[in-house]
Amino acid sequence: MIDQFGQRIISKHFVIEDSYLSENTCSRVQYRQISRAVLITDGSVLKTDSDQQISILTVPAEEPGNFAVRVIELCSSTMTCMKGTYLVHLTCMSSKTAREDLEQVVQKLFTPYTEMEAENEHVEKPRILWALYFNMRDSSDISRDCYNDLPSNVYVCSGPDSGLGNDNAVKQAETLFQQICPNEDFCPAPPNPEDIVLDGDSSQQEASESSVVAEANSETPKESTDLGNPEEPSEYDDSFEY
Repeated sequence: MIDQFGQRIISKHFVIEDSYLSENTCSRVQYRQISRAVLITDGSVLKTDSDQQISILTVPAEEPGNFAVRVIELCSSTMTCMKGTYLVHLTCMSSKTAREDLEQVVQKLFTPYTEMEAENEHVEKPRILWALYFNMRDSSDISRDCYNDLPSNVYVCSGPDSGLGNDNAVKQAETLFQQICPNEDFCPAPPNPEDIVLDGDSSQQEASESSVVAEANSETPKESTDLGNPEEPSEYDDSFEY
């Protein structure tokens, strides 16, 4: 395989994400789209005493043909935004542009930051400090047969999907692993910690066992090497005085 910089890559198996493939390879692929928005706000949509929490909200679709919007709000303790602000992700399957799909939900939950609203001290909804809308393609359900001239040892994985968890990524990883290593177990259970013996521990154990044997031998009485009959004391004394 030769990349866009002319570098030749030689490998028995090659796993690549869909976005790295050329336009010619993906010319027959029909992608779905995901609408996303990223916001930075000055407050949380969840009214609580604590300012350190993670909120997950699903907003149902109000019009036919639209999709439910998933909202994830992260606080500063997640190390994703500055203290006193919140990072908000909005995601749904695309029916129009990202702004058209998500702006109605954004207006329900947040207040645009303007000079007039900045002077108002009683703002009920969190204010938007920064916003970004964008669409991205969803390659999670693309079949391998849709790609043009794909070598047999090249395996394609998808990018992020619209799901909340990573179930699709784990399932896809298992499928690719079984294709590459059909006789191996995918993510086998770890052994019992008590059954694990490290090299250093085994040598120390052997040394301790040998020292115990040496001490036991030192305490055993030595056997006599004299195999002859010892002199027996006389039962009668032949010498006597007259």
